[in-house]
Amino acid sequence: MWEKAIIGMAALRLMSGTLEILAALLILKVNQVEKALLINSGLALVGPIVLLTTTTIGLVGMSDRISFWKMAWIFTGVVCIFIGVRK
Repeated sequence: MWEKAIIGMAALRLMSGTLEILAALLILKVNQVEKALLINSGLALVGPIVLLTTTTIGLVGMSDRISFWKMAWIFTGVVCIFIGVRK
């Protein structure tokens, strides 16, 4: 049987992927660069939120198996990803 954390992470990724596909179809439908950029900007907010949420769910699911310091390193890595993307 699957762990709850795995189901949660997979569900979030499926929802995120579905949203990406729907946004792509909407971009094709509006057929205007300005509106397509607005839709794309909205997706730029979803990606980081999904990354943080799935990482958090995974860490909570592993919390009884890994040390606090390993969790801190993982969160530090995620923060570094966000810093690298923003610069």
